[in-house]
Amino acid sequence: MTEQRERSIDASQWASGNQIERDLVLTDADFARIRELIYQRAGIVLAEHKREMVYSRLAKRLRHHNMTRFTDYLVRLERQPEAKEWEAFTNALTTNLTAFFREAHHFPLLAEHIRNKPGPVTIWCSAASTGEEPYSLAMTLLETLGPKAAQSKVIATDIDTDALSKARMGIYPLEQVRKLDEARVKRFFQKGTGQQQGLARIRPEVSELVEFLPLNLLAPQWPVKGPFDAVFCRNIMIYFDKETQAKILKRFAPLMKPEGLLFAGHSENFSYISDAFKLRGQTVYTRA
Repeated sequence: MTEQRERSIDASQWASGNQIERDLVLTDADFARIRELIYQRAGIVLAEHKREMVYSRLAKRLRHHNMTRFTDYLVRLERQPEAKEWEAFTNALTTNLTAFFREAHHFPLLAEHIRNKPGPVTIWCSAASTGEEPYSLAMTLLETLGPKAAQSKVIATDIDTDALSKARMGIYPLEQVRKLDEARVKRFFQKGTGQQQGLARIRPEVSELVEFLPLNLLAPQWPVKGPFDAVFCRNIMIYFDKETQAKILKRFAPLMKPEGLLFAGHSENFSYISDAFKLRGQTVYTRA
């Protein structure tokens, strides 16, 4: 990065009454184009107030390429539609908020649903993020099915390849893991020692049940095959507009078993979006 840099001030930075200088130039046209491109690529709808988030997340990519203007970065992207940088662009604008056994009321419902299944259970976690959710599903399989869980599978997908890399490692801060029930921590995690002190790794009996795959829900083909006993699509639909949500739900239905369950996030309501599913309980749906 050269010493001579142009300065750009986002109007939203005046909200606190203090001027904040920026070393990279993000124009209104740049921001509008970024919103359009991420919608085309991933179906993500970026609101007007996300400008600061966009700046901070993509700034690393500009600096990586020794650029000072978002315009130049976008021109580079659009000139190379198959470039690897598109993956970095998408990863940067993907939000990964997750935790082990998040929205805990769903897991006893899943356990009840799979407890007496005669054959192997298959679950699709369509927004795997950094792995906490699919590993929570695998733990639920082990707790519910015992030795029979070894024949079951959690397919975990996400558009963010960086998040998937972290998920595959299965290593988390011990501080995060300690929020779980002590019995679960002892059974499903290995505490790190030496240089790994303060970290915990998912035990092999859990990780062996999970397969991680990159997947864009807007892609014409999905690298997953049903039928699934359950599909977890939680806290991702909120980033799509209703048209995109309806298209995705329509594609979920034929991948699920007739009695399969679809789990949504606490702020999501699929009943008004698609007639392919009907509400069974709190943010839990079955095929219509």
